[in-house]
Amino acid sequence: MKHWVAILALGSLVGCSTLDPYTGESKTSNASKGAGIGALTGAIIGAATASKKDRRKGALTGALGGAAIGGGIGYYMDQQEMALRQRLEGTGVRVQREGDNIRLIMPGNITFATNRSDIRPGFYDTLDSVTVVLQEFDKTAIRVSGHTDSTGSDVYNQTLSEQRADSVAGFFSRNGLAPGRLQAIGYGERYPLAGNDSEAGRQANRRVELELLPL
Repeated sequence: MKHWVAILALGSLVGCSTLDPYTGESKTSNASKGAGIGALTGAIIGAATASKKDRRKGALTGALGGAAIGGGIGYYMDQQEMALRQRLEGTGVRVQREGDNIRLIMPGNITFATNRSDIRPGFYDTLDSVTVVLQEFDKTAIRVSGHTDSTGSDVYNQTLSEQRADSVAGFFSRNGLAPGRLQAIGYGERYPLAGNDSEAGRQANRRVELELLPL
């Protein structure tokens, strides 16, 4: 059984790669990683639930099923990540991959004017690009979160962060994304990316983030 599991897991990990559009380098895709993890998990469950004489068969069946499930989600998010990186290159929006989730970090200085919650007109094209990808990949939920620096009162910052998150979620809704996919939440100054004791740090903390999660 261990022999089959090792072959399936290793094969799924090395059999697929994606090209990073920023570096031009080939890298193991998250789909392959997910398939490997799914194969291992499926094999263990399959062996555990099969009768003693059928454990090898159960492990193989479980591994194949687990690889298909794990790889399917990973592949879908791989393709969405690649599309977003290609469209957002040079915009100032950072794309981060966290397992099967994708996070877009939109700095406040390119998204909103100081102490304002209406989106800068110059940022519309960037949000349009994001919208196109989100419409194509419609099997993801979108969590929009607003963040501020520590300047001002807690209540003011909380309200501003909520208003900014609502502005971005509203933009997506008006441009055709189903409201049921969208969640807007404000975190105020609670989750800084940098220290608030410098202008550079405060600027980094003023941002809106999009977290894309598989449905």
